[in-house]
Amino acid sequence: MKRRIRNKVGSFIRIACMPLLMVVAIAFLLGALGNMESGQEEEKQKQVEDTIKKAVVNCYATEGVYPATLRYVEKYYGLQIDHERYDVFYDIFADNIMPEITVVPKKVAKGDDAK
Repeated sequence: MKRRIRNKVGSFIRIACMPLLMVVAIAFLLGALGNMESGQEEEKQKQVEDTIKKAVVNCYATEGVYPATLRYVEKYYGLQIDHERYDVFYDIFADNIMPEITVVPKKVAKGDDAK
């Protein structure tokens, strides 16, 4: 008799815990997906910055001076930057010193979707 009661209580606990375990598993999965998306955005930003630096160094190797503006690299070296998604800060000190290049993602207003 006690064995039947234990079995009923055990099965009730197992049945009651299943939905809770499923909710915890789904929450964990959604959290992991959110972290993965933010990691991808950071990686895209780094790739944009690296691409700009490579184009600027290519210009320096070809012409002997770093470009005065980023627009020059875009116009004559085919560099394409998504200006709707990123702000690029290009700070040049001298023609023979590597400029400081910073890429920052633009803030997206609520309701707007990032591309």
